[in-house]
Amino acid sequence: MALASRNDPAPLRALDTCTQVANVVGSLLIVALVLLIGADVLGRNLFSAPISGVPEMVKLSIVAIVFLQAPQALKAGRMTRSDALIERITNRFPRLGGAMETLFDMLAVTVVGAIFYATYPIFIKSWSRGDFVGAAGDFTAPTWPVKLMILIGAALLLLQFLARIARRYMRGAHDPV
Repeated sequence: MALASRNDPAPLRALDTCTQVANVVGSLLIVALVLLIGADVLGRNLFSAPISGVPEMVKLSIVAIVFLQAPQALKAGRMTRSDALIERITNRFPRLGGAMETLFDMLAVTVVGAIFYATYPIFIKSWSRGDFVGAAGDFTAPTWPVKLMILIGAALLLLQFLARIARRYMRGAHDPV
């Protein structure tokens, strides 16, 4: 996977910047979870006073982290997949390999687009109804921020798959991303 360069068009550079920002936000959420879980463990063991809502916050944050960091994983070529067959085909038949990579990317665009399409009304309902997790009087947290992060991550992931195709064909179909 070729990294973005200064030669990339401005929209691709902007996409890469947004993707990196989402990745940093996901990393900061991981740090916050580590601190929260550590404080909860200390509170439970030292003071017999756990922090309310930690399981709910962990559950919500993990989903947000995955969606915020997946676009950067794709861009950096770290998305999990088996490359054995495609590498052999690409080495022997570069154009066919590039076409197969493009087909894979288009299928991924379809799947991620479906995730975005299915999540959007859920986000709207969560926002408008004030949905929350937890128990009233003890701990509550709104669910809409996580739904929004899923939408942002899905949109960035979809755009990164399209950017892979654009970069592939800007360089030539014989040089798969």
